[in-house]
Amino acid sequence: MPGRKSEKKPSRAVGRSNSSKALRRGSSSGGKPVARVKSSTNKGKQTIGGYLIQRLQDYGVSDVFGIPGDFVLQFYGMLTDSSLRVVGTTREDCAGYAADGYARVHGLGAVCVTYCVGGLSLCNSIAGAYAEKSPVIVISGAPGVEERRSDPLLHHRVRDFNTQREVFEKITVATASLDDPLTAFREIDRCFEAAVRFKRPVFLELPRDRVRAEALFPHKPSIEKPVSNKDALREAIHEATEAINAAKRPVIIAGVEIHRFGLQDAVLKLAEANGIPMCATLLGKSVVSEKHPLYLGVYEGAMGRESVRQFVEGSDCVILLGAFMTDINLGIYTANLDPAKCIYATSEKLRIRHHHFHDVLLHDFLKGLGKANLKPAKCVLPRDRELDDGPFVLKPDAKMTVRQLFRRINELLDDTMVVVADVGDSLFASADLTIHNHTDFLSPAYYTSMGFAIPAALGVQVANRDRRPIVIVGDGAFQMTCLELSTTLKLGFNPIVLVLNNKGYTTERFLQEGPFNDIPTWDYHRLPDLLGGGWGFEVHTEGELDQALKAALNNQDNFSLINIHLDRHDISPALERLTKRMSKCL
Repeated sequence: MPGRKSEKKPSRAVGRSNSSKALRRGSSSGGKPVARVKSSTNKGKQTIGGYLIQRLQDYGVSDVFGIPGDFVLQFYGMLTDSSLRVVGTTREDCAGYAADGYARVHGLGAVCVTYCVGGLSLCNSIAGAYAEKSPVIVISGAPGVEERRSDPLLHHRVRDFNTQREVFEKITVATASLDDPLTAFREIDRCFEAAVRFKRPVFLELPRDRVRAEALFPHKPSIEKPVSNKDALREAIHEATEAINAAKRPVIIAGVEIHRFGLQDAVLKLAEANGIPMCATLLGKSVVSEKHPLYLGVYEGAMGRESVRQFVEGSDCVILLGAFMTDINLGIYTANLDPAKCIYATSEKLRIRHHHFHDVLLHDFLKGLGKANLKPAKCVLPRDRELDDGPFVLKPDAKMTVRQLFRRINELLDDTMVVVADVGDSLFASADLTIHNHTDFLSPAYYTSMGFAIPAALGVQVANRDRRPIVIVGDGAFQMTCLELSTTLKLGFNPIVLVLNNKGYTTERFLQEGPFNDIPTWDYHRLPDLLGGGWGFEVHTEGELDQALKAALNNQDNFSLINIHLDRHDISPALERLTKRMSKCL
């Protein structure tokens, strides 16, 4: 039916009535505005396809990822003729991961594919973006409205013509079929506003015979800004102030929404003005510079460093800001936080101890706390805030271990680098790295989809060519999406890819050993021979790693791939800590 649409309700305040109340200026992960959203001023006739491109530009999107197909070719032609750069990838799911990575750095991403075979291939990566609050505009072609009249068995179709859209209703915050010129322009506005307001993906399906369909009436976007309930906000600030001032050892735990809504400076200002120590969740890692004197480390229950765990769990006022309390963030439920001692504020809920406040925006709550008369007790920070083993010392002939590898990586990092970690021990070990700038660490630390890192690193450099990704990926995850390195080669990007080669799925072995955890052995360092570019290195010892890293740093022209051989049962200090803690509970 014309104008068919659907919208999810992530919180009590979310619904169709609120999805049109997007922020006039979306904030990027780095605290910069996504764009100055302005009224479109198209010359000539307004068309659905042209307006969609204009809104992407209005919101600051410069690049669109994807793969063309017959149902979206006409729109692809319009994209190519526009000022947007179209970045083709090897697979649709990789396009989704790349758009996700782009959104985390830039503030909003976009991906464009064909009907069903393209769109449904995106489902996993877009589900991850939804779970981890990364705003991606998903655009899919579709059969023309007129060619559906006789219910033909058109290729790519599954069940009926609405199947694809109905699937995406489950993994996006808003969807629309742009099949009616009377409603399509408003639907585009509604979905863009929802993506920016809720920091989650949206889905737009464009029938191929509606790409150049003209507006029936001149259309101008109407942008409304959401507002907090003044009474609820005032009461929440008052109660939070009382709790913080009564505390002897308050602590801030900053989470992923501080990234997504660009609230890093507000959190830093709150912490610095009042001398409150800060932690991050694993999903929120790098939310502030990890060299900041008030920064303690990543709080992740038993997986985290003991000094951080003891400080946080011994606090009488834990201020959780934009944090998701997932099993991974909580160290597989080894965390111990008392709700009676917590202030828990996200974009979707606000709870102070056992009191709930509705319709209070996260940025308003943070702004209010910044202006409140806070006088918390001064805390003595734990001394043990560095890596457990002290400075890295190279042992050239020693076999590589996970512990030494990550200590060497930590020594390598500087202000120009972004760490992109895949799942498993690549992620857990990365928690101990010291990230210099905010929003310089990306990972799928909640949805934990293997294969994220390589295409996400592509998205990072498309968003910002000057940021060099250090990609940390297990051999199993690498085998899933490694050919996206060909796209980095085509674009002249220079990620440094560290493949942790232990012949299988290490984290799964930790959970349950079995032959199903073994994978085929590849000569990963020879992938450049196949792709026709890039540098490859094979590493068995610490000395070989050191030489490979130095060469990779000097290779500014294309990717460097380092195949690091590790013992199949070697695990990171983070997994060791978790193992010891869980063994005491059994």
